[in-house]
Amino acid sequence: MPYPSILRVSSGSPAERAGIVAGDALVAVNGVPPRDIIDYQQLVDGPDPLVTIQRAGLEIEVPVDKPAGTLVGMEISDALFDKVRTCDNHCEFCFIYQLPKGLRRTLYVKDDDYRLSFLYGNFTTLTRFTEADFERVITERLSPLYVSIHTTDPLLRAEMLRNRRGATSLRWLEHLLDAGVTVHGQIVLAPAINDGDRLRATLTDILLRFPKLASVGVVPLGVSKYTKEPRMRPMTKEEAREAIATVEEFSDVAQAMLGKTMVYCSDEFYLLGEMEFPPYSSYADFEQLENGVGVTRAFEREFALLERTKSAGHSGFFSSIDGAPALGYRAVRFRPKGFGQRRSAGAVSVAIVTSTYGKLALGRVFESKGQAPVDVIEVTNEFFGGNIAVTGLMSGQDVARAIATTDYDRLLLPDVCLSEGRFIDGLDARELPREVEVVPTDGASLAAALQGTTFPLIGGARG
Repeated sequence: MPYPSILRVSSGSPAERAGIVAGDALVAVNGVPPRDIIDYQQLVDGPDPLVTIQRAGLEIEVPVDKPAGTLVGMEISDALFDKVRTCDNHCEFCFIYQLPKGLRRTLYVKDDDYRLSFLYGNFTTLTRFTEADFERVITERLSPLYVSIHTTDPLLRAEMLRNRRGATSLRWLEHLLDAGVTVHGQIVLAPAINDGDRLRATLTDILLRFPKLASVGVVPLGVSKYTKEPRMRPMTKEEAREAIATVEEFSDVAQAMLGKTMVYCSDEFYLLGEMEFPPYSSYADFEQLENGVGVTRAFEREFALLERTKSAGHSGFFSSIDGAPALGYRAVRFRPKGFGQRRSAGAVSVAIVTSTYGKLALGRVFESKGQAPVDVIEVTNEFFGGNIAVTGLMSGQDVARAIATTDYDRLLLPDVCLSEGRFIDGLDARELPREVEVVPTDGASLAAALQGTTFPLIGGARG
């Protein structure tokens, strides 16, 4: 297998003192070739690891002087050094099948790898999970994991995944829970397929068969204009309300039976159904914040208290592992180069650039806090079309079109729509026709921006 490369070496770190530099390839640690970043972390955690690198075609053994339990100080190019375990399902609702051509190659990779579930919170269907995988999860305590359930009806699950193993793979979920692994579940709700009575049956099974699940997020089907599946369609307002009523009913049952809410609807249901969000306290530890569950309530509280919500979700292991690369929504949103904070003299006009759902959610936040109305530039998602209206999927071309003729002094752009300074369609934010301030996507940062704090600038004249 090709060796992963070392992207960065922290200044003053044991790796730098040992002479390791960016561009070296990682071959082995203590004579053992690591399979992935998990193996790597365990191998370098001990005292004085012997790191084998490849440089200019030569393999070199480098002793690294460090105490046990301290960081080596290297960032590795990949999370998995062997081949990523790709998904062999062919789900009708898979968003990767709904992407246009010409995007970044990594966006088309369908993974179903439990290691990425552990590292980054990716959801796995467990259809490729094996006895060896189970043994590794248990012995190495790879927890939490994130599992796509969708339905507990074996035949319907096989149909939805278009994979006969979908009928039986939830047996692994039972084994994982019985072994004490923390697991968060997900149900992607497709109208007229796994909603209605079938959703009720699934939630009943979850309470009876999988009561040890830490949380279950119910999220709506995303449909872009590129879908070729005739059964896939956006959910109606009435269907969203029906789903909310069902999930909230079972949330109450879970609370009575298990002492925890466990089952949640994502914010999109409440926005689509034009219904009030549950109270902040009902979201417990916000385990599925990054799955769109409780985002608005968390944002509302952050906006008022100027404090970021601490999610118990995907960030736990990744935030502490030495060397894990930032991938997907973990990627660095924007790396400013010399763009410090600035303050403009006198009154300035400000607008927030956000998606359709972002505008709806902000309206509720401002109303609930008695905040004076703030101008919002709504970015209609013409790039994906369909019912895609979340901020994280705003394309650069749609943003550029929305802000091109505006004359605000400050345009605030949420950083969630960027990855390494690029939008999902590949447009570099420096190519935007107007200068924007890239603001972290949390209520505390937005409140600070509206109170005068300024953030890194990009685009317009700064291209």
